[in-house]
Amino acid sequence: MAQPDFAPIPSSVLTIRFQDCDPFNHLNNGRYVDYFLNAREDHLLEHYGLDIYRVARESGLSWVVSTSQMAYLRPAFLMEKVRIETQLIAYGPKHVQVELRMWDERKTVLKSFCWMGFVHFDLRQNKVAAHTPEHLALFARILAPVEEKTSMRDWLRCASKADSTQEAIC
Repeated sequence: MAQPDFAPIPSSVLTIRFQDCDPFNHLNNGRYVDYFLNAREDHLLEHYGLDIYRVARESGLSWVVSTSQMAYLRPAFLMEKVRIETQLIAYGPKHVQVELRMWDERKTVLKSFCWMGFVHFDLRQNKVAAHTPEHLALFARILAPVEEKTSMRDWLRCASKADSTQEAIC
């Protein structure tokens, strides 16, 4: 594994696969979460050196999804290459909040974005657990907050006004 670079907004390119599409050759709405979570797991390992599966095996601690809000703006098509960005936008003693965005490969069309909350969980005791000091230090290093919107509706209103040449929305 390469040395972590601690990029605050890592990205990766993925291909939309046949088994994940509906009869219209669009990525099925239910599969967006899978693509986002897979990208985030890869980003954690590749950019931060955080192997969440090793942590779970060795310590019994992991993160579970507690909330998610998804916006579907443009379809992702069968065999299309998409760019997924993820970033830690907030954290606390027992939770993290991540924003995930799916773009076309060149990052000119925003296809979907998601706000996902995770709680730190002790799998052995079956209850929420506080983050370790090491995790809190990592979170402080990679935190990339976004301008707060009061609701998903505010975010969508802002996104709909952006033209396709903008590098970042809102």
